Amino acid sequence: MAAGDKPYRVYKGGRARGKVPLPSRPGLDEAPPQRTGGDGRERAPRPGRQIGWKRVLLFTAGALLILFVAWGAASYLALRSGVAAANRRLPRSAKAELVKQGGLLLTHPTTILLLGTDHNDTLARAADHHSDSIMLVHTDPGRHRIAYLSIPRDLRVEIPGYGNGKINSAMQLGGPALALKTVSQFTGLPINHVAVVDLASFKDLIDTLGGVTVNVPERILSNRFDCPFKTIARCDQWRGWAFAKGPQHMTGQRAVVYSRIRENQLNPADSDITRGGRQQAVLQAVAGKLASVGTAVRLPFIGGDLLKPLATDLSAGQFLQLGWVKFRAPSGQVLHCRLGGSASSIGGESVIVSTEENFAVVRMVTGDSAPQPPPPGSGLYGPGCVIGSQTFK
Repeated sequence: MAAGDKPYRVYKGGRARGKVPLPSRPGLDEAPPQRTGGDGRERAPRPGRQIGWKRVLLFTAGALLILFVAWGAASYLALRSGVAAANRRLPRSAKAELVKQGGLLLTHPTTILLLGTDHNDTLARAADHHSDSIMLVHTDPGRHRIAYLSIPRDLRVEIPGYGNGKINSAMQLGGPALALKTVSQFTGLPINHVAVVDLASFKDLIDTLGGVTVNVPERILSNRFDCPFKTIARCDQWRGWAFAKGPQHMTGQRAVVYSRIRENQLNPADSDITRGGRQQAVLQAVAGKLASVGTAVRLPFIGGDLLKPLATDLSAGQFLQLGWVKFRAPSGQVLHCRLGGSASSIGGESVIVSTEENFAVVRMVTGDSAPQPPPPGSGLYGPGCVIGSQTFK
């Protein structure tokens, strides 16, 4: 070290002009290399890894598809369990009377007999009771068409093995099997399926669906039956079931009562024939509710309960096909028909004697003849058909 040199450096403090230079960081302060394409042009640097909206959309769609499949499987299993129990309730003798379906219900015409009775109880006691309501449902998927045919319970027909009598007595004499044979013989229609409905439990089905909306064509005050009160004093003061004119949302009890009314105190012309029209309206409302989106959403929870009032040969798959056929049929293609005749008394019993017009109505139901309303002058029991929202005069 030279003389006078100090073993250290002296730095003078002071405010530097401008920014104080920072020490360089090798490798960090260098500009990132620019991406270039084949043409030598620079490309923008790729942003950090992110989840794109397309990936989110695909993930959501996949999750919804899995949920839909799982929901559909749960719905089918719940429905199938209820259908299996309903199949066991139908006697083998009734199944033997059915004509085998020629193909899928989705593509082939089908005729279904509906029998309403106050007691089902696995049909052990069904033969002890007349059928309270008798109705044929004919579907024609090729034309997107459904026809409902009400058969008066007092219609006098030939009951195989028993001679002539009211058609509803066939159920009492031989159960669903004889009722099937009697209706098929009289109408000439092969019947592919049958459903026996326990009307006492049918109200529970309607309540499970959340009720139904029915358009009542006129004001009704029924005769006094099925008093809703528990005390004799209140029932003595009760005048009957009252229904206003117009669309009404009905509970199960009111819907069943409405379909069973045989006497309207506000209209003496009301009869068992007009009751058939009310039954068709309730049935159509129930069918519409069964085929609705709301019922499909709740099917895993209520599928096993929907079939409790029924004894039937229809399978779970066939019920689903019927739902689709009902969904595809516009209201303008729904046919409401009824059989009838002339009122008479035979052996002291009030009956309806069939007329030739009944067989013309059957051809209307199958689509072999144009639908026609009851002919003028045919009276209260005139047979015929009306389309859509039209009503019988």
